[in-house]
Amino acid sequence: MIDKTDDNATDIDALGLLCPLPVLRLRKVLMGLAPGAVVRLRATDGAAWVDVPHFCAETGHELLEAREEGQIKVFTIRHGG
Repeated sequence: MIDKTDDNATDIDALGLLCPLPVLRLRKVLMGLAPGAVVRLRATDGAAWVDVPHFCAETGHELLEAREEGQIKVFTIRHGG
């Protein structure tokens, strides 16, 4: 599920998805956005702690924030295109 939040970031719901699906969903959404756009990915998969920063480093996107809210990992990413 994708949703626009009040702060103009696009929310990506990857809750319950296992590796590599959170990163694949992130990549698909970023492909449809303009450079500089911000997305917020929420995931429960523990591998996301490694996968999302690695994806950003490899593809030129900027990882702005990574934090935990209980069992949920929240990543804020700026499209680097």
